[in-house]
Amino acid sequence: MVLLPGGEFLMGAEDAEGFPDDGEGPVRPVRLSPFRIDVHAVTNDAFAAFVAETGHVTDAERFGWSYVFAGFLPAALRRGAPRPGRTPWWCGVEGASWNRPEGPGSTLEARGKHPVVHVSWTDAAAYAAWAGKRLPTEAEWEYAARGGLEQRRYPWGDELNPGGAFRCNIWRGTFPSKNTAEDGHRGTAPVDAFEPNGFGLYNMSGNVWEWCADWWTTAHDTTRPPLDPRGPATGTDKVIRGGSHMCHRSYCNRYRVAARTANSPDSSSGHAGFRCVASA
Repeated sequence: MVLLPGGEFLMGAEDAEGFPDDGEGPVRPVRLSPFRIDVHAVTNDAFAAFVAETGHVTDAERFGWSYVFAGFLPAALRRGAPRPGRTPWWCGVEGASWNRPEGPGSTLEARGKHPVVHVSWTDAAAYAAWAGKRLPTEAEWEYAARGGLEQRRYPWGDELNPGGAFRCNIWRGTFPSKNTAEDGHRGTAPVDAFEPNGFGLYNMSGNVWEWCADWWTTAHDTTRPPLDPRGPATGTDKVIRGGSHMCHRSYCNRYRVAARTANSPDSSSGHAGFRCVASA
C-alpha cells in the first residue's frame, strides 16, 4: 500500500467524451483525510489465500454461474448460453467463478498475478475485512486514480496513447468483433502491467472494473466541499470505477478517471475486480 496525503481536489468532469447521465459532473471540490491504498488490484494468488484460510464461497459459486465474454469461450459453452439483450457479447456460463474464469475446463494457470475476477461487491468486502482493510469510497478512488493531476482525462494526462505508447489495457480494434490486442493483452493483464500513475498506482484505467464502497447516486452535494463523502446511506447498486479490458471508445469509454457506473452488490463477471484501502 502507499500513503496518500488527501486534502482537497476537484472531483468529477464535464467532458465532451463523457456521459452526463452517469453523474460524472458537475466538477466539485471534495476534501479527503489521508489514507492508504493498494498499489494494484487484488490478485488471484491473494484471493486464493483468503479462500484457503476462510473457506469463503463467492456469490458466483453460490449462484452456480457468472458472465463471461463470448469470445473467450469454446463453441460448446457459447451455444445455448443465456445472453443479456442489450449486451449479447456476455454469456451466462454455468460453473464460471474466480478460479474457473472461463467456466468448466479453465484454470488460473499463469494468471496468479492477474486481478481476481468473478467477484461481487459482497466478496470484495469480505476479502477487505479479512485483510484488515476496506473498499475505497468513490471519492478516495478518484483522488487516487488522478495521481496528483488536476482535471486530466486519464491517470497520466489527456492523451490516451501519449507518444504512441499504450498506458492501459482496453479493447483495441473494433468492438465487439475484433480485438487486435495491440497493447499486449486480449483479456486481463498482470496487475502491475503498464506504467503507474503519479502516486505509484497501477491500472487505475482499464484491465478490470473496481468495486467502491458507495451506493450509486447521480445527485452530488455541491453546496460546500464535503469531508470524506461516503455516498447515500442506502441503495440498490454499488459504484464501480476504472473501466476494463472490455472498454472501447465506440461503446464504453469509461476508462476515464471521472467515468463511473454501477452494478448490484451480488453481481459478478469476468472483467470486475477490486483493490483495498485503509484509513491512515
